[in-house]
Amino acid sequence: MNTKEYISSGIIESYILGHASHEEAGILECVMKNNAEVKEAFEEAQKTLENLATAQAVTPPNDLKSKIWSKIQQEDTSNEIKPVVVTDIPVAKPQEEVRIHRNNNWKGLAIAASVLFLGSIAGNLFWIREQSDTHKEIAKLNTEKQSQDLMIQKMNQKVEMFSNPDMQMVTLKGVEKHTDSKALVFWDKKTKEVYLSAGSLPKAPAGMQYQLWAIADGKPVSAGLYSEDKDSLVALANIPQAQAFAITLEKEGGSKVPTMENMYVMGGV
Repeated sequence: MNTKEYISSGIIESYILGHASHEEAGILECVMKNNAEVKEAFEEAQKTLENLATAQAVTPPNDLKSKIWSKIQQEDTSNEIKPVVVTDIPVAKPQEEVRIHRNNNWKGLAIAASVLFLGSIAGNLFWIREQSDTHKEIAKLNTEKQSQDLMIQKMNQKVEMFSNPDMQMVTLKGVEKHTDSKALVFWDKKTKEVYLSAGSLPKAPAGMQYQLWAIADGKPVSAGLYSEDKDSLVALANIPQAQAFAITLEKEGGSKVPTMENMYVMGGV
């Protein structure tokens, strides 16, 4: 894909509108730093969209601000916490009238011990739950960091592929039943190794797997099975020649021939 094809692919408009994925946005930002033509096209598209937004802007009513402020004040007033005043405090009896029996002493001690015991159990349960929540939060953060590290690794790999003059990029577009699907094939013309970026494809159902095919002399040749951990990072196959590439959804483990009704994307070299 040359510079003009990349500009006309719609990635610049998607980026400005916030529809581009993290990977696509990272690649575009990197390409703009090294390609003046792409940067100029980005600035022109940004200016065009800003002018369009300004031309279609609608001025809000003059009393809108006062209505919003009035609504906020009403909610604040309704949510105001009123102090609780206790008026029925019993009058203390003279000390000489208080008579404590031995049985009542034992009952009071038993109740107090029970309360302390239950309080101890509740405290331990609260501490255990807090520890469990903390461990879960740490595990979640570690998982998110690993995911971000993998995304950065893939992005760096794609940038290297873009800048490699021996790497040919083939855009695979969605076929009739899957028009929203797309993928990228990176084909090293020296080593003949094929890499696949298929993060825009729907997640494969359980027991199914995406398979890449190279069309050589009119015949499909398996170019490897795709998995998320291989995306852009691991070569799927070595393909000496091809006139096109396609991706089908097959049973896990792959197929010897493509299931044509399960084809998602295809693109010519």
